[in-house]
Formats: sequence, C-alpha cells, structure tokens
Amino acid sequence: MKKSLDWISRVVMGAGFAFALAITGTSAQEVDKGTLYGDMQAVTQDMLNRAAGDGNNFLHTNGNYAQTRYYPARQINIGNVHRLRPAWIFQTEISESMETTPIVVNGIMYVTTAFNHVYALDAETGEEIWHYKHKMGPITTYCCGPNNRGVAAYGDKVYMGTLDAKLVALNAKTGALVWEQQIADPELGYSETMAPTAVNGKILIGTNGGEYGIRGFVKAYDAETGKLLWTFHTIPENSVGVWATHDATGRDMHRDIAAEKAALAKMGDPYKTLGGGVWQNPAVDLETNRIYFVVGNPSPDLDGSLRPGDNLYTDSLVAVDLDTGEYICHFQYIAHDVWDLDAVSPPILLDVKDRNGNTVPGLVHGGKTGHVYVHDRRDCSLIRFSEAMVPQENMWTLPTKEGARMLPGANGGVEWSPMTADEGLGLVYAINLHQPMTYHVESTPYPGGKLWLGGAFKVIPTEAQWGNVTAVDYNTGKIRWKVKTEQPMIGGIMATAGGLVFTGEGNGQFKAYDSATGNLLWTFQAGAGVNAPPASYTVNGKQYIVVAAGGNVQLNYKRGNNIIAFTLPD
Repeated sequence: MKKSLDWISRVVMGAGFAFALAITGTSAQEVDKGTLYGDMQAVTQDMLNRAAGDGNNFLHTNGNYAQTRYYPARQINIGNVHRLRPAWIFQTEISESMETTPIVVNGIMYVTTAFNHVYALDAETGEEIWHYKHKMGPITTYCCGPNNRGVAAYGDKVYMGTLDAKLVALNAKTGALVWEQQIADPELGYSETMAPTAVNGKILIGTNGGEYGIRGFVKAYDAETGKLLWTFHTIPENSVGVWATHDATGRDMHRDIAAEKAALAKMGDPYKTLGGGVWQNPAVDLETNRIYFVVGNPSPDLDGSLRPGDNLYTDSLVAVDLDTGEYICHFQYIAHDVWDLDAVSPPILLDVKDRNGNTVPGLVHGGKTGHVYVHDRRDCSLIRFSEAMVPQENMWTLPTKEGARMLPGANGGVEWSPMTADEGLGLVYAINLHQPMTYHVESTPYPGGKLWLGGAFKVIPTEAQWGNVTAVDYNTGKIRWKVKTEQPMIGGIMATAGGLVFTGEGNGQFKAYDSATGNLLWTFQAGAGVNAPPASYTVNGKQYIVVAAGGNVQLNYKRGNNIIAFTLPD
C-alpha cells in the first residue's frame, strides 16, 4: 500500500527532527541526469559494468561491482539535506524484519521482504506495479530471522534466493515466475537470505547455514536457463590449514595444537559439516575476471573440539575465477574460530596504498573484530588493519562451560552490514555494535541439520550496549571520525557525491552525516527499526534516498513494513 506525501501531511503534523513529517519548502536544485546505457528496457551487462557512474539507477545491491555503495548524484547535499522530506511510503504485506536494498532500473524499484515477497514499484510515486509471493516449501531452516536482502536484475528478469534454499527468476515486467532451481537441501540447514549477483550471463549466490553443520559454497547459474555452471565449496576436503596460532593482527588465540592434532588423527577431517556460509554478495573485478567474497563461521560455532585444524576457508577472504569457480587465493582472519566472529560484511574493491606508499589494487573488509582489513587483491595478502572501532577485551579468551567474557561479542564489530566508501576522501564508513557477551561451550554431536552452536553466547544485561558510525582512512588504518549511537548498529550505510553518508538505527532514526566530518545534518523518525542498507536514484531530474524500515530479528528492533523514499521539495 502506497502512502503519498499529502496523506502523510494530513495525518501527522509537527516540526523538527521528531516523527513529525511537516516539511518546509525549498526549490530543488537541478541534477545531472547522468548517463543512460542501453535502451533501459532490460538490464544489460554494459549497464551493470558502468553502474558506479550511473546517476539515475541503483542496479546492484551494493551500488556497483566494486561494492562501494557510493551514489554519484549530488542534488541532495550537505547544504540542503536538512530539507529532505518523505516523497512516499509504501507499506508491504509483511510486517517483519527488513534487510532489503531497493534496486532501481529506469524508474522501476524492486524490493523484497521477509518470507520472500518481491514488489515492483513506481520509484517516483511508490505505486505498486506487481507483487510476487514465493510458494515456500514444507521445510525452512534459517538463522537470525526470515530475512531477504534483495534481488539481482539482469536482462528482462529479477532473481531472488529463498528461505527454502531455491533461486527463482521472475519476469521483471510482470513478476511471473520464469524458472526456479533448488540450490541445496533445507532439511540439512541450508537457506538463502543474500541477494544474488548478476554478471556475464551468470547469477552468483552463496548459502546460509553455518549454524547448522552445512558445507558452505558459492554457486553460479546460467541467467537464462537456471542451469548450474559451477560450484566452489568454501570448505575444502582438506580443511586443516597451517595450524595458525595467531589471528590476522598477530594476537595469540590460545589454541591447543597438540590436542587438535590428536583429535584430527582420531576423527578425520570434519569438512562435510564445517559450516562456512556466505552471507553477502561477492565483489567482482572485471579486469581480472575474479570474484572476492568472505566466508562465515565454522560449525559448531563455539565448540572447537569437534573440528580440529584451521577450518579453511571459514572466517576468510576468498578469490575465485568468475568463469570456472576455481580457487585463486585466500586470507584467513581467524583460524579455528570459537567466538563466532565470522567474516560477513561484503568486501569493497578500491585502489589503496601499500606499505611502501605505492598504489595497488586493493580490497577492504569490515570485520566483527572491529577492524577494517585492507588487502592486496592480487594475492589476497593483508596490507594493514585499522584501529579498533569498538572495545576489545580479553581477546582471545576461550569459551568455558560457565561462560567467559570477551569483547567484541558475537555480533561484532561490523555484522553483515555493508560498508561504503568515498574514494575522493580516502575513507570507508562502517556501522558497529558494542554488545558485551559471555561465551559458553557445551559439546554435542552433529544433530543432522538442526541448530548446532556447541554452546551459547549470552548478552550481559548489566553492561551498556551501543553502536557507532566510523570513518576509517583505508590508506593509513587511522580512524578519521566516529559518532556514538544509542543502540548497537546493524543494517548498512551509503555515501553520496553530495558529501553525505546515510544510515539508520534500531530506534527508528534515519540519519544523514557530513561524510568529511561526521556532523549530524538530518534525522527522520521512521517508526520502526531502520536496519536495512539505503539506496539512491534519480527520476525525472529529482534525486531520491530510499530505505526500508522493518526492524531486525537479530537485535529485536521494532518491526514494521515501510519502504520510505525521500526527496527535496519542489
């Protein structure tokens, strides 16, 4: 259901930055309409390749193949963002956590909801064009809520992964189902919440299930037919690794290597149930024909006694060949992770300075540890890691039966939330959680596709929880600015050429900051948790900012069902 600005103004009156929506008038600046690629009746590969410079559309979940989430229009900027107002609000049928990134193609917006609904909307008015409801199979097994993070658009279709572990292709004009493929067996703990990635005739998708004893993967399907083209297993048959004793920052992880080697001799390699889900989109390097993605935690999460070795490629950055899925390189942040500090936030491709000050093709990733890691993407090696964005205490204290306190807790740092980058400023921006926890271990055998944590991580109710928005200089690792938030942050962030970064909070606040200084410039109260990544687009010369406000299961933020688009008044 679409709610217009006139309807909003009649129902809710007020002023300022509260939930009141009365907005003072201003004349909108003209915006460069950007460049149009192709005839816009279908999403061509050329359009997707050029998305970073497209001032009209938002064609990728994370903006472009490099995943910078940087939108190149500047009509909405630091000088006028305080006048930003809602243009329309669309209410979905599902009032549940929302993690979708709206995709916009030539004035048509595609959004998803929990439980795998897809809507096509008029991006200028919010009017519904079509609505698809996935017919869920009898079994769904998923962690952290029935979420969906969006569609991929390619050709005349849009593509979505489902909670019952399918990939579906829909007609972009009508919403009719074109084909569907079963990706994996949901009875074994597999599910899909990530948005697919479309590139060169392929639809790429990973899998959830690291809490259920799956064997993770990334798969490529033919965009036209749905035929499986290749599979890369994120858990190799030899998952042991090098018996690393220190993490990526050089700290001792207190592993008992002798005990692990004895366990390996007794039980063999645990690769078949070792987890390693891929939560978020890969970055695509078109020049080298590589994709880069990060891999989640091992199974069982907290009990390392059943999974001796480094548990490759969990908690790692991995690069594979786009055409074949063949392994190229990896870097493991935490070997034999027993703290659930998996790698989940999507990587970003940038040119970076190496240790000698030379510019090299780089990659940055925001970790649950609270560090931003900067890599040389030619060989996946680590160049530097940032200052810690959140408190770190007792790293790496091992879990105990009674419970051991260690910071950051299992949610981060940077959770699955996508970061954003402003290359002109040399900054990446991350949203973080501070949520102190105790880690409890309890060994149980593989339960056959049921939840398998090997213990529990528990929030400490007597300790303060909060979040922050942090800007990091990726060429030095230094924090440029940091703004503390009332609640732990989860969802995502976007930078624009207007000198702004936009992000939302669990308390319903949607905010715009000066990207250079961190100064708060605008706030809107959405009425439910804003825990989804924002997007931006331009229609008929007007730039819009759009975000979903539906709350979050993982942190139990207030649920809702709104897609809210903002623009400057005429």
